Amino acid sequence: MTPERWDRFRGPALVLLAGAATALAVLVGYAIPDMPLLVVGGVVLLLVAVVALTQPVLLPLLAMPLIVVVLRFGAGPVDMTIADWILALAFWPAVFFAPRPFSPELRKLLWLNAIYQAATLFTVIANPFVANGVEWFHAWLLVSGALVVGWAVGATGQARLGVSLFLLACVALALPTIAEGLLRYAQGNFSEVYPSWPWSMHKNFMGNLMGIAALILYARPTWLGWTKRWAVPALVVVVTALAVTQSRQALVGLAVGLLVVSFRRHSERRRGVVALIVVAPILYLVLTMARDQIASGNEHNSWFQRLEWYAESVRIWLEAPWFGHGLRYWTQADAPGFFQPPNAFLEVLASAGLVGLFGFLVLWVGAITVLYRADPAFGTLALALGLSRLAQAQLDLFWVSISVSAPFLLIGVLLGLAAHKAREPMPERTREPLVTR
Repeated sequence: MTPERWDRFRGPALVLLAGAATALAVLVGYAIPDMPLLVVGGVVLLLVAVVALTQPVLLPLLAMPLIVVVLRFGAGPVDMTIADWILALAFWPAVFFAPRPFSPELRKLLWLNAIYQAATLFTVIANPFVANGVEWFHAWLLVSGALVVGWAVGATGQARLGVSLFLLACVALALPTIAEGLLRYAQGNFSEVYPSWPWSMHKNFMGNLMGIAALILYARPTWLGWTKRWAVPALVVVVTALAVTQSRQALVGLAVGLLVVSFRRHSERRRGVVALIVVAPILYLVLTMARDQIASGNEHNSWFQRLEWYAESVRIWLEAPWFGHGLRYWTQADAPGFFQPPNAFLEVLASAGLVGLFGFLVLWVGAITVLYRADPAFGTLALALGLSRLAQAQLDLFWVSISVSAPFLLIGVLLGLAAHKAREPMPERTREPLVTR
């Protein structure tokens, strides 16, 4: 950020901060007898805002490790995760103070998401309930907001620190998950693990998060600065945690991402053999688990439940084929179905109809094209993250808070880093390879 740009926004920022301080003082006097924790949180938030005035990249950096926090805070239709709140908070310094101009790749992704948002606006108008409008803004935050926050981290040269914080947060969640699994195994219980510490998490959320971390550690880009001494043990930890959750969707997403990283660049093609050695057992494990569920004949297991939900999702869509029933329609008392469709395309169809599905296809086909054409030194991992998420969501929920925002946050970091490197003087050697030898 240039000094001129900072001077332009310093005055309005100080005015807003003064207003926030006044409001906080009133809140302290009114609420501290009954809600001391809320007051403490507000004071901490104000202190962070003060520091952020001198270091605008602070909040985007804080979003990198806190993006994994699935604890919910709020009420009613604005009951969101801590990760959502910190992302919304970090967006403002990112959008005002991040280096400009945005790269062509980032601008294209933002426009593609704008097309999706315009397409889903029809269902917001056709189905006027509060959660529908809130989710419309929420979906924009999870994609465009995350991209801009990630861009602020990468374009200011803080990609190494930001991604390292994210990976350390994932490892910190992986360790108690593994410990919980080992305790269960010692008792003869070999079922999937739903982590309960440091907070309760769904196995598919945890598996998806570990898959993202595993993909970055497998790629181990040189700019990250993690040697094998650190990257390999961390990779073992997150993959073990993924295995403990037994999340088949996350395993499929990870397999797709590994293949993209391994085969995208000609200079890294020899690693394709390693990827196939890793991916083959993953796919075999997933197919074996699915086969066992089919053979069990238990109509209540996840395989048969999904088949039932797929058919029911199509039936629900046919009731409102053009504009759907509204975003998060299943939360309403008069909803045609009380489950979130476990497939990205069926979810969009039932929620936003054919018009929304068109916008969703434009978003993803366009995003894949943009990332495929980006500088492979950064675009390869970004493409792998995007395709991994899309593949995983063919067997699971798509619009789920962190599972969407984390990949797009990291894609934003990679695009910002590419722009940051492009502004630096060219070194004597060619651009750095994707993977450290």
